[in-house]
Amino acid sequence: MSRLQTPDNLSLKHRCYLSLVRGLARLPLPLLQAVGGVLGRVVYRYGTSYRHHFDGNLVQAFGADAVKKIGPQAQAEAGKAMFELPWLWLHTRAEILQTIRSVEGWHHVAAARAAGKGILFLTPHLGCFEITAQYAASQSDAAPITVLFRPPRQRWSESIMRYGRTRTGMDVAPADLSGVRRLIRALKAGESVGLLPDQVPAVGQGVWVPWFGKPAYSMTLAARLAQTGASVLFAFAQRLPHGQGFALSCRPPSSPLPLDDLAATAAAINQELMKLISSCPEQYLWGYNRYKTPRGSNAQPPEINL
Repeated sequence: MSRLQTPDNLSLKHRCYLSLVRGLARLPLPLLQAVGGVLGRVVYRYGTSYRHHFDGNLVQAFGADAVKKIGPQAQAEAGKAMFELPWLWLHTRAEILQTIRSVEGWHHVAAARAAGKGILFLTPHLGCFEITAQYAASQSDAAPITVLFRPPRQRWSESIMRYGRTRTGMDVAPADLSGVRRLIRALKAGESVGLLPDQVPAVGQGVWVPWFGKPAYSMTLAARLAQTGASVLFAFAQRLPHGQGFALSCRPPSSPLPLDDLAATAAAINQELMKLISSCPEQYLWGYNRYKTPRGSNAQPPEINL
């Protein structure tokens, strides 16, 4: 396991938190995922607000039966996604790469690099979304890769997250205007960028477009980055059962993105994300309040005609 320096001036409570995360990272990955699977269902059972969003999102996407058919496994997978993070952040690159059992579609990456294009990896909160950038950073035809990073409120956890995301071939850009400019420069220079595009952006940084048949405020940043001429690839690392590791895949959009219009591009990206999520709905984080109105906005979601 990699060594992490403790930040200065941390309170005793936060040092205990840091020690707990380090301790969890020392456990075998299959055990962490097993524990996470149990706790994921516990959180669902007792988290009223979380359960409300979780069930509502599933019903919106796949109908009323989805809560029973998909819900139990999705609850467990959400817990696994959280508990595997310490292991992925604090273990060495070599140890992390050993958990990737198969890679599909990487020839798209090689083709983009051969053409001298930047590569925009779009990864929803599906499966093990942390490991896709780690793998890209380890490959000569994808590295270096820069990912957008919004520091958490707790300084002790920022040190771990930043440490896990600033390895060889991998760097972070702040989630502000300077960071966006940095991502654009990286793509224009033929480098790679990783982005989680299924989050609700700040007011003024998105558009209302369909998400599983309902308007959702969706970021335009991914669309802006695609306008650089970079190759857009949708990446996903599926969590294999019983702690066996991950199966990584990446693919281009099923049809060319309409790059002349940000709103249309954002809608097209959402469509591609929904296809990817529908291929493995049990591993998507359904508990996120995807349909919320961004803070500070008085705008109401528009009606959409499907």
